[in-house]
Amino acid sequence: MSEIPQAIAQLNGLPVADYSEGAEDWNLQVIVSSLRSIRERSALASRHQQCVLQLPSRELLADVVDGLNDALFPHRLGIPETDYFVGHTLDASLRLLEDQIHIELNFSSPYLNSDPDISSLLKRQAQAVVGAFAAQLPAIRSLLELDIAAAFHGDPAAGSLDEVLVCYPGVKAITYHRFAHALYRLGVPVIARIIAEISHSTTGVDIHPGAVIGESFFIDHGSGVVIGGTAVIGNGVRLYQAVTLGAKHFPVDDDGHLIKGEARHPIIEDNVVIYAGATVLGRITIGRGATIGGNVWITRSIPAGTTITQAKARQEVFGEGSGI
Repeated sequence: MSEIPQAIAQLNGLPVADYSEGAEDWNLQVIVSSLRSIRERSALASRHQQCVLQLPSRELLADVVDGLNDALFPHRLGIPETDYFVGHTLDASLRLLEDQIHIELNFSSPYLNSDPDISSLLKRQAQAVVGAFAAQLPAIRSLLELDIAAAFHGDPAAGSLDEVLVCYPGVKAITYHRFAHALYRLGVPVIARIIAEISHSTTGVDIHPGAVIGESFFIDHGSGVVIGGTAVIGNGVRLYQAVTLGAKHFPVDDDGHLIKGEARHPIIEDNVVIYAGATVLGRITIGRGATIGGNVWITRSIPAGTTITQAKARQEVFGEGSGI
């Protein structure tokens, strides 16, 4: 037996096995058979047991988003802002996106992908989705300009707009969301969710792509922010870290299954500020210009212009056992 595996096993308090026999000692045949049985019973594979279908690639979609960022903000790479660079970068990114959209449409189709007519139809549908998405890129770029300006003017520590663009996780999160939201509305929710999760894993900000977010949006610091899929956020809203815009409860039908698609997240009107750690739950409205203090729990609508803070702590002195 090799000394290294034996030493590792002993350090971890595991039984010392004879690794020299290789795979025969792992009971791989039994394990593989068990895994096959689980797959055959799994709801994940039941729709397409006759045909192997792939899901969109997280790695390739990360490349797509990087390319879109480069095309929208080429100066951050130190590259001259030429139409040639922008056009070439966009073409490569959109072609890659089209391939991934075709994969999602193919996977979601109720028909098997062996039908060439269906495959051709889905290919044209993917092209149409990419065309509609590409047409929105100038508007997305204009929105991001306002988001970056909101972060710069809302944070006294920001030295420049360029610093905000390349350093602020909240700006990165809203950038990804602008892309994901557009794709979500165009009917490719899996790709939108993957892009949202790429953002979540890199910024700590979890925004469902279905959330509607107005212009000049700023998330300061970012980590731990959660925004639900039916949330509606107005213009000029500012959130701090660990804010949750979530659902108060999850209604179920007569069979005990979750009812999906209902509006269950807050509406945040224009120019609202929500400080760190605040939790806002349910389909309630936070009125225009309201301020929500840190670490509060809100489950009812708040009128416009209202300031909500924690209750003040009371200090009482008890002497000689009084009050016990």
